[in-house]
Amino acid sequence: MPSISLKGHHMPESPVRKLVPFAENAKKRGIKVYHLNIGQPDIKTPQIALDAVKNNRIDVLAYSRSEGSEIYRKKIAMHYKKYHIQVTHDDILVTTGGSEALFFTLSSIADAGDEIIIPEPFYANYNSFSIASGVHIVPVTSKIDTNFDLPPISEFEQLISDKTKAILICNPGNPTGYLYTKEEIHALAQLAKKHDLFLIADEVYRDFIYDNTEHYSILRESELEEHAIMIDSVSKKYSMCGARIGCIVSRNNTFIATALKFAQARLSPPTYAQIASEAALDTPQEYFDQIIKEYSDRRNTLITELQKIPHVKVTQPKGAFYCIAELPICDADHFAQWLLEKYHYKHETVMVAPASGFYSNTAFGKYQVRIAYVLNKDSIIKAVTILKHALDEYRYIDHEKTTTSSVASCDIH
Repeated sequence: MPSISLKGHHMPESPVRKLVPFAENAKKRGIKVYHLNIGQPDIKTPQIALDAVKNNRIDVLAYSRSEGSEIYRKKIAMHYKKYHIQVTHDDILVTTGGSEALFFTLSSIADAGDEIIIPEPFYANYNSFSIASGVHIVPVTSKIDTNFDLPPISEFEQLISDKTKAILICNPGNPTGYLYTKEEIHALAQLAKKHDLFLIADEVYRDFIYDNTEHYSILRESELEEHAIMIDSVSKKYSMCGARIGCIVSRNNTFIATALKFAQARLSPPTYAQIASEAALDTPQEYFDQIIKEYSDRRNTLITELQKIPHVKVTQPKGAFYCIAELPICDADHFAQWLLEKYHYKHETVMVAPASGFYSNTAFGKYQVRIAYVLNKDSIIKAVTILKHALDEYRYIDHEKTTTSSVASCDIH
């Protein structure tokens, strides 16, 4: 049999999607599954975006420009002014989702064997994109006991080597919901300038900020023109995950020109999705005001309910719509699969994302799960109730007698 590449062998499974077959089987057995595992908002997509596609009279669905529609890019640049970000359309490259934006970025700035420093836990696909690009992740570990705040800058600096190409952050964070302060962004910017590194910020959750706090973009940092790269997407902001439209934003002309070569190789981003995304930029502010209130209420509901469960530790996210919870279990991967494969409470169960996939060292997430509060408050309360009963039952299971096709037994601590 022909051999598979080492890159393919090392590519990790998605911690979010690898349990999907078990969830589908549970549903076939008549079990209702509450999906707390994936950041798929249940908020309606702006009608203005849907209508732009529905009412369009395109005769030939042609390629767009590789860098994306000029009209769309000019509109994005105007849109960023509300966030005090000053860029032109030439600083923007439209991509097929934020995922492609990240892949193009890593491919443009790093060679095989180069290193990227990332605070962990981090978005699971950073692992995948790095492996695909031959880049090594060098993690700086943040901890649940300190609300996953930014580790000291000295820890970053100690890890910088002649192989280091960039520091990558997600602001606000997936999976933690951590929001970087202006002072923390400034400190990272100074470090990037000092060591002549790129500072990459994945800012796709920029609009989901709570408690009257403010998001501060790396593109607001002065004198960082050659170093700053921002990743953005319409997926979460407009509840348009299926559109697969994102972008790279940078004032570094050489970087944008390099990323464009990768964009040319894949020809162009999808035309209809750009039409929808362009129209979505005209969504009124009331839409976002309602969303922020809704997600803030959901967050508060989730945290309140989780804190009622003995021995569960949870942080208070300031942005995005995720939190990390530490559970009284020995193996979150085993527990998450058991919930779908072996357990139900009144014919209902929950699906969570094991946190091991959000760490460079999977052992760090062994007791943790990521929970996405993308369900309405009533569903969140029901889901956490199920989780509580599940933890009570799981604690007393004799794992030596529990067999599954792919998960070893473990001892509850």
